[in-house]
Amino acid sequence: MMFRKVINAFMDTDCIDPEGYRANVGIILTNNENKLLLGGRIGAKGWQFPQGGLHAGESSEEAMFRELREEVGLAPNDVDLLGCTRDWLRYRLPDQFIRKKSEPLCIGQKQRWYMLRLIGDDERVQLDKSDSPEFDRWRWVDYWRPVNEVIYFKRRVYALALHELGPLIYEEGVPARPRWWPRRWRVVFDKDIKRQLGVDADGG
Repeated sequence: MMFRKVINAFMDTDCIDPEGYRANVGIILTNNENKLLLGGRIGAKGWQFPQGGLHAGESSEEAMFRELREEVGLAPNDVDLLGCTRDWLRYRLPDQFIRKKSEPLCIGQKQRWYMLRLIGDDERVQLDKSDSPEFDRWRWVDYWRPVNEVIYFKRRVYALALHELGPLIYEEGVPARPRWWPRRWRVVFDKDIKRQLGVDADGG
């Protein structure tokens, strides 16, 4: 029920393209140990990276810094901006989350992902800087862990973003993917990587 309310809220915003994808930014925040920040959604069990939609007339970088402040309380001088995905990464919503009668119709999100490194101590992270906080808890996790934690229909986008941006913090190569991942995940992720990023997938 909580997730359905969030879906309804973002469908009421602007920046939905002619294909029905809402423009959005995703934030991968790392620390000096190359752990990644995951936030726990208020009133729900789910975990995810900070993210949010673009406002009308706002660039993706401007939206990223706004969401960074609203969701985890960080200012631009609290982070190093390491890079972003070269293109939009898209996911579709399951049919049960699509409001068929809404105009314009939103069928999913297209996301520009940013990799940031936290400068300073963990105390800089604060979840109460917004009038409507997104998270009520957070933690650092190993590199591929977010793919397991996020809601199922976002897993492929998470895997793509982590694959593309990983070299920004791992010059020697992105960590191998967990061996216990289901084979079906590996097959799908490898196909996505080859098709959307135009590179060979890591065998992991």
